[in-house]
Amino acid sequence: MRTDSEHTIYLKDYTPSPYAIVAVDLDFRITAESTRVRALLTVEPREGTEPGTPLVLDGNELTLTSVAIDGAPLMVSSYAADADSLTIVEPPLRRFVLETEVSLKPQTNTRLMGLYRSSGTWCTQCEPEGFRRITYYLDRPDNLAVFKVTMTAPRDIAPVLLANGNKIGAGDAGDGMHYAVWEDPHPKPAYLFALVAGDLGSITDNFTTASGRKVDLAIYCEHGKEDQCHWAMDSLKRSMSWDERRFGREYDLDIFNIVAVSDFNFGAMENKGLNIFNDKLVFAKPDTATDGDYENIERVIAHEYFHNWTGNRITCRDWFQLCLKEGLTVYRDQEFTSDERSRAVKRISDVQTLRSAQFPEDGGPLAHPARPDQYREINNFYTATVYEKGAEIVRMLATLLGEAGFRKGMDLYFERHDGRATTIEAFLAVFAEANQIDLSQFQTWYLQAGTPKLTVSDSYDAAAQTYRLKLEQKTEPTPGQPTKQALVMPIKFGLIGPNGSPMGWSSVSGSDVRDDMIVLSGDSAEIVFTGVANRPVPSLLRGFSAPVNMTTTLTQENRLFLARHDSDPFGRWQALQDVSMALAVGAVNGTPWADDAVTALRQAMADTLANDNLDDAFKALALVLPGEALIARTIGKDIDPAKIHDVRDQLNRAVFGPLTSQLTVAYIKLTSDLPYVPDAASSGRRALRNRLLGLLVASGASEGPKLAAQQYEAAANMTDRFAALAVSGAAWTAEAPMLLADFRTKFGGDPLVLDKWLSVSASAQDDGVLERVRAILGDPNFPKNNPNRLRALVGAFAMNNPTQFARPDGAGFRFVADFVADVDTRNPQVAARVLTGFRIWPMLEPVRRAAAKSALTALQAKGHLSRNTADILTRTLAG
Repeated sequence: MRTDSEHTIYLKDYTPSPYAIVAVDLDFRITAESTRVRALLTVEPREGTEPGTPLVLDGNELTLTSVAIDGAPLMVSSYAADADSLTIVEPPLRRFVLETEVSLKPQTNTRLMGLYRSSGTWCTQCEPEGFRRITYYLDRPDNLAVFKVTMTAPRDIAPVLLANGNKIGAGDAGDGMHYAVWEDPHPKPAYLFALVAGDLGSITDNFTTASGRKVDLAIYCEHGKEDQCHWAMDSLKRSMSWDERRFGREYDLDIFNIVAVSDFNFGAMENKGLNIFNDKLVFAKPDTATDGDYENIERVIAHEYFHNWTGNRITCRDWFQLCLKEGLTVYRDQEFTSDERSRAVKRISDVQTLRSAQFPEDGGPLAHPARPDQYREINNFYTATVYEKGAEIVRMLATLLGEAGFRKGMDLYFERHDGRATTIEAFLAVFAEANQIDLSQFQTWYLQAGTPKLTVSDSYDAAAQTYRLKLEQKTEPTPGQPTKQALVMPIKFGLIGPNGSPMGWSSVSGSDVRDDMIVLSGDSAEIVFTGVANRPVPSLLRGFSAPVNMTTTLTQENRLFLARHDSDPFGRWQALQDVSMALAVGAVNGTPWADDAVTALRQAMADTLANDNLDDAFKALALVLPGEALIARTIGKDIDPAKIHDVRDQLNRAVFGPLTSQLTVAYIKLTSDLPYVPDAASSGRRALRNRLLGLLVASGASEGPKLAAQQYEAAANMTDRFAALAVSGAAWTAEAPMLLADFRTKFGGDPLVLDKWLSVSASAQDDGVLERVRAILGDPNFPKNNPNRLRALVGAFAMNNPTQFARPDGAGFRFVADFVADVDTRNPQVAARVLTGFRIWPMLEPVRRAAAKSALTALQAKGHLSRNTADILTRTLAG
């Protein structure tokens, strides 16, 4: 197994390259058999470069066919080339043009990095280090160059030729060939390079910018799928308009193209002017896409478009700064969705994602800071920490500075760093300068791994009318960081009086309190409020204003009070979650819940459902118990997933079983025969109705499974059909096998809908699921090289089915480890991502823990793993 330290890259070792490539002229000649790439690179020595300093270019699995400088072929003694690098031994210490030529075979590139062929279409993926699989280059984000690209290809199989920037030429090249020339005037790093060639359909539109420029828009796709691209186009136009209004950012080219491809390791890629998307994040129509699909398309279209300024125009100096573009852009797409839909619902959904994906990462063997200081394989750092926690850090900055202060900082950031590759320090510096504040301690959020624990206690002196809040923070050690520093935490709060109304105070002391925000910067603080007439119930961490785990001395009664009276929607939702979690954790740990406690929770849930002042989408989120994975993480050690599953199942029955009549009436009332539209109100209604269906099934209501089967048959859209299938599969009702078979028959020909079937099949918690997954994967017709299919099947099993993945006999662990070993030979990125499902193993009870370690050790013993997979495996075993 390749784990040797020579592959470890350290931030402290960063230095600029001795040479810079300032202009790139690429010529691609594409045929069905191979692709020839001729590169003319204009190279300049940087100031201070000594004579005789070699120029070392990156490559990956390349074969050099020719090399020249300023048109003169080089002698063999003047350079050294292998598959992974090209070294010019003693280049001129002046501007010169290096010309190279390589030959590629995109059709055999199963890694899907560099130039590859997907369903007949040639396309590229270059982030983070894929460009070196196309030609020899300084493949690092701090080398910015202008690109000109000429493509020549057979007209019959590749009538569409696309690249970055604006199209400046096209024509006939003879012998059935044609060509196109594209030029991007904006300097960019190689990871933003893109090329697409193929026989594609398209839809077109245009957008007029705030300054009156017309931008031509197009989305390219497989022929016959054009009708599924209109929601993506609508999302793009709304994104462009929103970025102008919210951040003053106008698009800067004449053309913006999106291409949907079926084989893609990522969700999408923000290449300048030519975004390449996984087709699951483009295609949508009501009978094949769910509300969740529509919202994901809207979100990711926006995310990649917003990268035009936060990622493209301003990019990362090095890959340690990945959070600079991704965390910031996730924050921007979250704000866009919040403005387009329900801000409260979006915030709760984002926190659910953070807790399900990032908190486990922060608390396990793969923990790392948002800006790491070392890595072995950068592909493994496209993580929830970089994206989701990165967005939370930006959100905290916006909370601390306020809307006006944050906008001042962003404006200065765009002004100062446009056209540059920069760092987290430079990003924070503009906010500090624009607002005249010190952000040196705040920077620790980027440098320190782990999820902080915020502990809150309170007391009230009725005679003195004084209320005290004591806050303490602590972050546990993480791999490589045994000692933690105190963080700056903006804690939004409110005090609620006995009648459910907000309470004020005459004065406050003991800490930095700014209106409705406490700023905690030390290990602890005690805040004293005077002039408080009655003992309040504190509403803390409103809007989840800091990414922490909070524990309080609030009673269950206090929490149920907040669930009814808190003006902060997040606070209401969190209160119900806390009450439910306490009951579930107690039961798992051997303390049965009291009947009156369950009755009180049941009444709060019933009141939430009946409250006409709450929107449907919020109710759909509120009427659900904490998930099994979250319960497991809350317990933290010696986890028995089967026991947690049983306890949660029993709690669902205890809380919602007696509400069957109310749930059924509400479910029927929400039935609608109106045409499908994906707007917030309609999707919220469907979300609540489908949540109620899920509760009727999970609570053991006798009519639940039958209602699910009836909804499946009668559904007029995929949202309702798939919801019925999913709840039936999750509970493995008597109807589930029949519904799954019918779904496969009806939709098996649509790969993206097939993914839904794969996911439900792999997530069912009955004892037969592992053999079904094996059978599906072993089918000769299963597309074993498509990332979407593999993630939908085996990824869902490893990530979403803890009872069967973590079977005490170890069969689930062994199956996934064997899968990883096999797929690693073809697509290391997919293999490494699925392997992260093992991050739970240190928390498991001894029998399961030993079985997981045995499977991981056996995988390690196989050897010959890719750097991607070996890196994840080494760090996981160290946990």
